[in-house]
Amino acid sequence: MRTDLAVIGAGPAGLAAALAAARRGIRVTLIDAAPRPGGQYFRQPAPGLRTEHAQVPRNGRRTWTRLRDALAASPVDVRTDHQVWCVERESDGLTVHALTGPEGREPAEVRATAVLLATGGYETVLPFPGWTLPGVVTAGGAQAMLKGGIVTPGPTAVVAGTGPLLLPVATGLAAAGVRVAALVESTDPVRLPRHAGALAGKLPEAAGYAARLLRHRVPVLARHTVVRAHGEDRLTGVTVAALDAHGRVRPGTERLLPCDALAVGHGMLPHTDLAGSLGCRLDGTAVAVDAEQRTDVPGVWAAGEATGIGGAALALAEGHIAGRSIAARLRGRTPDPRAWAPAARARAQGRAAAGALDALHTPPAHWADGVTDDTVVCRCEEVPAGAVREALPLGAGDLRTVRLLTRAGMGWCQGRLCAPAVAALTGCAPTPYRRPFARPVPLGVLAAQHDRPRPRSEEGSS
Repeated sequence: MRTDLAVIGAGPAGLAAALAAARRGIRVTLIDAAPRPGGQYFRQPAPGLRTEHAQVPRNGRRTWTRLRDALAASPVDVRTDHQVWCVERESDGLTVHALTGPEGREPAEVRATAVLLATGGYETVLPFPGWTLPGVVTAGGAQAMLKGGIVTPGPTAVVAGTGPLLLPVATGLAAAGVRVAALVESTDPVRLPRHAGALAGKLPEAAGYAARLLRHRVPVLARHTVVRAHGEDRLTGVTVAALDAHGRVRPGTERLLPCDALAVGHGMLPHTDLAGSLGCRLDGTAVAVDAEQRTDVPGVWAAGEATGIGGAALALAEGHIAGRSIAARLRGRTPDPRAWAPAARARAQGRAAAGALDALHTPPAHWADGVTDDTVVCRCEEVPAGAVREALPLGAGDLRTVRLLTRAGMGWCQGRLCAPAVAALTGCAPTPYRRPFARPVPLGVLAAQHDRPRPRSEEGSS
């Protein structure tokens, strides 16, 4: 025997899908790399640090309590500390390959009839002079430190970039006692009214963040950007400047903000490594799915940020629909979409809001003008912007050629961080990298896979 459904990712989408399928009699195995379910949005502090709900967003605490209790009462087989590196298609189903154990080097396998990819997304950070200094962290990294470790990146911080993630990061840091010197958002608020209709459902949440920023006296600098981070051994301050209507820095508007920490982010991208290795069709940077959240690969569904960045509410709706669709399909039935009509409405609203936010929060059009040639772009391989620019006259016409000429994107992260910057600096079309594995794998594990005639189910999965 084997499990019916393997859900990869225990964030909002994965939890909703696992519970929806399990309630309909489907045997579900829920796999996640973290020590506890919840994903980034419901990330929990390590045991013994503080109360259970210390850093869950206020508007999500009731949802988290419901999901947590339902999961505890369900027959779902939860496997945490499992880092999935590959999903293999076989004649009789799919095999999920993961690494586990104290050092994350012990192989584990789960065989399943169907797989749901709820693999989430990852942050985009565009480089600027000084961005590699100690004390500069990603916005999501600062939030993870706060949620998971109950620690802050410094006593005085600047939160900068663009996107809705900056709001919970700034308010979370302020609530934790950090003096937030400024929230620096490059978006022009003049553009907001044209998206007001799609974002109407987000207004109460936005009003709550605005009230908290006001309460903690956090200055908000709209249509501004960070042009340089300062310091020798670590960050001592940042220079910010105003932007004109075309996304260029307005001369004479630069000013220095002393700080110990800079939390910076420029949006997120879907995590599509596993989908890409399975051959799933992508729609732009996201996994393409139909109305049931099915990919074009038989037996593979996708939900949440992997199908497009949209937040927890959208992920929950997509996960619920996927779980119900999988349960029906595995029983040999055609699902009735009317059964998940409320979730479908929530999905439609969530996708409309996500589209509006994506159009609203774009990085400054001319941000690359401020990237000096000695600014490191690829941190893994320490490739500076000058080398990336020099690839163009050498004949590079696409990202793959730039990669081959400069080694940008060939390091540990395999281009997840630097690819958007390399694309912008060269003018090459941004295209998702095809990676055979979702994470580095020991050669011994690969050799054992090759020698093994058939995948062996992990103990307890049958």
